[in-house]
Amino acid sequence: MKSFKFVSILIILLLSGYWLWAGNIKKTNLKLGLDLVGGAQLTFEAKPSKQTPKINQEVMAGLSRVIEKRINASGTTEASVQQVGPNRILVEIPGVNPETVKRQLLKTAKLEFKEINLKATKTTPEEEKWLSTEVTGADLKRAQAAPDQTGNWMIFFELKPESAQKFAKLTGRLAQDKLPLGIFLDDKLLSSPIVQSQISENGQITGTFTPEEAKDLAVQLNAGALPVPVELISERTVGASLGQDSINKSLQAGLIGLGIVCLFMICVYRFSGFLATLALLAYTLISLGIFTRGITLTLAGIAGFILSIGMAVDANILIFERIKEEIKNGKGLYKAVEEGFNKAFPSIFDSNLNTLIVCIILGVLGTGIVRGFAITLAVGVIVSFFSAITITRELVNVSLSLQKKNTNKSVIAPWWI
Repeated sequence: MKSFKFVSILIILLLSGYWLWAGNIKKTNLKLGLDLVGGAQLTFEAKPSKQTPKINQEVMAGLSRVIEKRINASGTTEASVQQVGPNRILVEIPGVNPETVKRQLLKTAKLEFKEINLKATKTTPEEEKWLSTEVTGADLKRAQAAPDQTGNWMIFFELKPESAQKFAKLTGRLAQDKLPLGIFLDDKLLSSPIVQSQISENGQITGTFTPEEAKDLAVQLNAGALPVPVELISERTVGASLGQDSINKSLQAGLIGLGIVCLFMICVYRFSGFLATLALLAYTLISLGIFTRGITLTLAGIAGFILSIGMAVDANILIFERIKEEIKNGKGLYKAVEEGFNKAFPSIFDSNLNTLIVCIILGVLGTGIVRGFAITLAVGVIVSFFSAITITRELVNVSLSLQKKNTNKSVIAPWWI
């Protein structure tokens, strides 16, 4: 069992190291936020419509939510979305070409399915040719852009269970008379295919889509329609507020701080402090490996990561102080180590759990930079907990096992702690 744990830790460290090496950390696979790498600032203004003639706070709150969903769905992380003034939204996008995001944000993307108005075709042409079926984009569970067998791009969609029954009745009725189903986007007819058979949960939207248009539409449909039209009123490129020189200095300061912490641990806790230092280095490697998997680092995110380093050190201090107490109470080294880890665990667990609860609240309710701080802190807390409880303990157990081979005595080793 001990060998399995040790091998598992080695595998995790090797994977983390590989992720860093594969990303070429000098060019960096780490994604940096607007304050570190620069980006674009876009200001959108909400415009009244027939359905929403008045722009109020409720409309703006809904608009902000949909815009943020669309940005996140496009793969852009750490974008900041905030309301400025009574009818404007400021969007800050770090380190990406804003053109794709602009395309995805400017369209209302109001999807509607309509049926032909047979009475209108038999009377006057002024009457509405298409009638609403009350099936809209709000009924979609998910949408995905993909090419068909001939290479034409289309949108494959899945309806929510409660909407699937309504859609099945509609298409079943249209299929009996071989009538078309009108697919409208922003009140414009995309296509009107003849319904050949009943459709329930899954269907497809066809049209003359380019790959970019199909992907943009899928993002818009998944995020939902904008409650009102928006207009881009200003756009500007933002330089990194810190600059590369400041980033380098921040990294140097972080390394110096880490070195001082490691030196402190070794001076105060001797050999066990050295083992904790190894665990702390492993923690840093694992955390950076995770950060290369799509997490965007802002200045606030780096602060969250540094804070988690302090928590990792704090956990080791709790453990070693417990071990010291057990040794003072007359217990042998092996028993003292076992009791020290066991008794320190509840305090470490409670502390980390409380921090994670705060991170979840910030992640759910916060936006942009606040959410980035919460994510990096949460990752750091989880990894630091694993580092202190698993890696440090395993290193201590391996060291004790090596010592046990050289002596059969359960001694109190002054050089240990």
